[in-house]
Amino acid sequence: MDNYFVNRKTIRSFSDEKVGDELVHSLLGIASHAPTTGNMQLYSVVATRDEEKKKKLAECHFNQPASVSAPLILTFCADFNRFEKWCNSRNAIPGFRNFQSFMSAVIDTVCVAQQFNTVAEMYGLGCCYLGTVTYNAPQISSLLKLPEMVVPVVSLAVGFPLDAESQPSSDRLPVGHLLHIEEYVDYTSEDIDNCYAYKESLPESAKFISENNKETLAQVFTDVRYPESNNTIFSDIYYRFIEEKGFQFPK
Repeated sequence: MDNYFVNRKTIRSFSDEKVGDELVHSLLGIASHAPTTGNMQLYSVVATRDEEKKKKLAECHFNQPASVSAPLILTFCADFNRFEKWCNSRNAIPGFRNFQSFMSAVIDTVCVAQQFNTVAEMYGLGCCYLGTVTYNAPQISSLLKLPEMVVPVVSLAVGFPLDAESQPSSDRLPVGHLLHIEEYVDYTSEDIDNCYAYKESLPESAKFISENNKETLAQVFTDVRYPESNNTIFSDIYYRFIEEKGFQFPK
């Protein structure tokens, strides 16, 4: 079992085999036993299979290979709409249009998404997180017809792997540099060097540096992949979108 998790791979190429409704229902039923805030299950999942809708959804994910080739896209949404309606219909006054409640729903959503990812892989499926949901949340919301108090948080491209053996395994930082005992111990310059030494030594890292005309791998992350200008723009878009959905953040 240890090797199963250590050797797992993110799958970005999928076969044409469909992922049926019955399998999705079964896997989500298992995944729904993930931890949840107060047993409220503050999430909903939208499954997209229709080719035209999937094509439009892939555009929202910048046509990443996984979003294009997967037969199924699952969009996991923080959802207080359902719970708020239940409260209103039972003579209970909901007070969930705030940052604390939104974060509770986000945590619930991420927990069930990861549980689904794990269960799906155990049943022979491949998955890839699409990290672009928060970039284009307004467009995704419009496409999926999400109502007030429902916000897309993460998406999974799901399908049966195509040539899984050729998919690379991802490197990870040493646990000794992630785990702090009793209290956080800040990193020295030597700690940082040791922590990222393996990642920086990989041939693919050298390739990233070269093809982007950078001096270090860190510059690839700060200047190319996640530049401050993009982070600022998409932060503003997502923040305003969440407020438009009914959640009010402290000023």
